[in-house]
Amino acid sequence: MKSMLIAASSMAALLIAAPALAQTEPEADTAGTVDEIIITAQKREQSLQDVPISVTAVGGAAIEKAGVKDIKDLTVLVPSLNSVSTSSEATTNVRVRGIGTAGDNPGLESSVGVVIDGVYRPRNGVGFGDLGEVERIEVLNGPQGTLFGKNTSAGVINVITASPTFEPAIKAEATVANYGEVGGSLSLNGPILDDRLAGRFFIVARTRDGWMDVETAGGPRRRSDSHDRNYLSMRGQLLYLPNEDLEIRLIGDYSYRDELCCLGVPLISGVNAGRINSLTGGLGTDSTPKYTDYKAYANREDAQTINEGGLSLEANWDITPDLTLTSITAWREWDIVRGSDIDYSGADIGYRDNNGDFGTNFKQFSQELRLAGTAGPLTYVGGIFYAKEEIDHRQSWQYGRDLESFLGLQLSGGLNPNAVSNFTLLPVGTNFPVGLGQQDQFLQEGDTTALFGNVNWQVTEGLELTLGLRYTHDERSLESVFFNNGGAPACAAIQTRIAGGAVIPAGVIAALCAPSFDSGFNNATTSQDRTEKEWGGTFKVAYRFTPDFMTYASYSRGYKGGGFNIDRERLATTVIDPDTSFSPEFVDAYEVGAKSTLFDRALTLNTAVFWQTFTDYQLNVYTGSSFVVTSLPEVVSRGVEVDFSWRTPVEGLRFGGGVTYAETQAGDFTGIPGVSPGLADSRIVIAPLWSASLQTDYTHDLGNDLELRFNLSSKYTSEMNTSSSLTPGTTRDKLLLINGRITLANIDDKWALEGWVQNLTDERYINQAFATPNQTGSFGAFVGSPRLYGLTLRMQF
Repeated sequence: MKSMLIAASSMAALLIAAPALAQTEPEADTAGTVDEIIITAQKREQSLQDVPISVTAVGGAAIEKAGVKDIKDLTVLVPSLNSVSTSSEATTNVRVRGIGTAGDNPGLESSVGVVIDGVYRPRNGVGFGDLGEVERIEVLNGPQGTLFGKNTSAGVINVITASPTFEPAIKAEATVANYGEVGGSLSLNGPILDDRLAGRFFIVARTRDGWMDVETAGGPRRRSDSHDRNYLSMRGQLLYLPNEDLEIRLIGDYSYRDELCCLGVPLISGVNAGRINSLTGGLGTDSTPKYTDYKAYANREDAQTINEGGLSLEANWDITPDLTLTSITAWREWDIVRGSDIDYSGADIGYRDNNGDFGTNFKQFSQELRLAGTAGPLTYVGGIFYAKEEIDHRQSWQYGRDLESFLGLQLSGGLNPNAVSNFTLLPVGTNFPVGLGQQDQFLQEGDTTALFGNVNWQVTEGLELTLGLRYTHDERSLESVFFNNGGAPACAAIQTRIAGGAVIPAGVIAALCAPSFDSGFNNATTSQDRTEKEWGGTFKVAYRFTPDFMTYASYSRGYKGGGFNIDRERLATTVIDPDTSFSPEFVDAYEVGAKSTLFDRALTLNTAVFWQTFTDYQLNVYTGSSFVVTSLPEVVSRGVEVDFSWRTPVEGLRFGGGVTYAETQAGDFTGIPGVSPGLADSRIVIAPLWSASLQTDYTHDLGNDLELRFNLSSKYTSEMNTSSSLTPGTTRDKLLLINGRITLANIDDKWALEGWVQNLTDERYINQAFATPNQTGSFGAFVGSPRLYGLTLRMQF
């Protein structure tokens, strides 16, 4: 708190001094000024410096120079943004100011909304592929529900891809890199029919070996590496201008990934490490783990196949010079089929085949209609939004050949691998038939309708007031079909013995009737539905002291929809919980900020102080055998942000970046018995106190139409928790990641040769820690990429 007060005091000093600095500036010389950035954070085009919202906006050139290919890469450019991937590319955890939602549960939508070309992507994995050619990306900090809808309670990542133009252009790129990476992209752009119809087509493909070593312990896994890359992505666009008042943009995209991803490495070894090694000749796991070795243990494949595609049609009709009607119609489908080694070891305890029994299919249709215009001192936007979604999630847990022996060792203190039969009275080898097990299906449908409006009133030349409201009506239903292929014989036998009067130790019941083995789920079904009607909104006051200095204060009420935990939940052993719903999440956010353009427009400096209080914060916790969604009564995120862009007096040298200080702490949460401890006054997971980014860009003229360009992009995060259990040993130390790029180029970009490196200092670090499934006391970790480097050749015609 002391650090926050110091930072806030510094900002107050800036608020006092900046108007004077701005007033004494001479006439601007645009040759040495920072480029103006136009954004659409309020669903209309405005200068970044005119928007009373904390926004980090990154243009296409900066994105290319930093080597950003997807939203996860974007974190190096945005101080408030943190992102980690866990068990697959589809389970990415994105946080703004320390607030976000773990991506491992398809029943949870993200607190950080992702919008690409005006189309909302309601799950993290659905918006995290290769972005292709990008015009700009806007990261809006804090709740943005008024204009962007529910599930933006922490912020919005707004991606605007490059639109077709009437200038013919062909761009090509080829890349080679370490770990055998080969890739390339091709872009075609230009007129199709005079000055009325233009098109743009982009395609990219990349392949790479895995950077993680894997001990297979005899298989049946064949590959001894993981975290490889193999994807194809394409986007086609048409821009149609039938007359000067109407613009129509059609976008179609498709992506395909077929990769091995993502294994965890041993982090903390419990008593079961020795038992696993006894089953595998010492090849099952590391009893003295060193996660920095980046060595995983898995005898089963972690293959994943993702198919994603969609269409969107945007029409903008200028009804009058002061009134525009916009329609965005979109359809998307996303499908992932996954395989995994559930126990993250060389022992064959549990697995999921990549055969369709484990995966998710997501379909969404959305329609937005809005009117935007001006009337005297008023600027307004209002409209209606509708979305329909369908989720088909398949969940499996197949018994491995070592499962029965492993549980026997657990129940006998490591002495008898056949101990399970002592309790079930079934023949050895029949308690957990290999290849059988859990095979559930969850079908969720949802309909969302919203009405929204936002009005800006220019009261005086310097004073502007903003009022926004949104009403959301949300309906959803879930049909769950549970099935134990083979009938869960061990648990069924235990329950039969208990019914006959036998006394079975509680630890035995817990081990043999874990959720994935529970006979109570045999051929069971449940049905659930819920309806929510919620209001949200915002009120802002902005005052411009001079053309180059503005201050603002705002209040926002955000809303994130409730839903259903898509997993097995129980009231007790063999007693299914028919209600897996969780409450909606709300946030009340206050922000005071300043935006300034200083020193003859050579420097932009934007600051904000924020205080956000979340109630019923949705927490997704992995118990070691299944997911549980609970609500924290209160989480507070408070702090200070500073962003800047500076064109220095040195010709060709620019700096940009920012700092975020965020105290993101849970309130009075007593924990989940047997799952997680209380989190009272503790920082939540993936929420560093300090985050900072710095970009250095220098261009040197070599003569003869040649340029030499240097770019360094770095991201610093302070120490943070990586496990919601707050277990000692799962904290990540402070981390500095540096990416670099040196480019020799033709001055008009006809060609460019780049040498690049990501994670220059080869840092080995934890992204997120997790309780190793069915191994009490053991933890694994999903880790970040090691140093990657290569050469890229770009050509433009």
